[in-house]
Amino acid sequence: MSLYSAGVEYGIHCLIFLVGDGGESREASVRDLADLQGVPQDYLAKIFTKLAKAKLVAATEGVRGGFRLARPSDEISILDIVNAIDGQKLIFDCREIRGRCAIFEGAPPAWALEGGCAVHGAMLTAQKRMEEALAQQTILDLARKVSRKAPAEFGTQINDWMSERRDKKAGASTIPVQEI
Repeated sequence: MSLYSAGVEYGIHCLIFLVGDGGESREASVRDLADLQGVPQDYLAKIFTKLAKAKLVAATEGVRGGFRLARPSDEISILDIVNAIDGQKLIFDCREIRGRCAIFEGAPPAWALEGGCAVHGAMLTAQKRMEEALAQQTILDLARKVSRKAPAEFGTQINDWMSERRDKKAGASTIPVQEI
């Protein structure tokens, strides 16, 4: 079982695609992002509602409307995205079993319960380090990693694909004028 939902993965990938050339934001609809990545549109729409509520994306108006990054891509951390979609999650829920040892026969000695639970402490340290690592990486960092890995034409293909989709939407909404 994973700690974070599939929505976190979908959201991060979508925001990577909203990072355009030079780190500037590009615009895309939820439908286009869902089609581009082969993910469920209805689920992605719910994710974008959460991202918008967290002020990570902003809706754009008009026929070509969709979403764009609400802040510069180097100011949106992966932790921001995770928290917006899944909320703050603890990786460990201490059940305080340290006092249940059979040897104690239902009456644990004071030393067994004294201070914080060592296991809980270790897990809190791990959580803190994981969150620090996620906070240190931005969506721009990930977009650059993808860009370095992908062939040079991939960025152009994405731009062309998104432009074609926007142009189709704009064309579909224009009402043909009849000649008199």
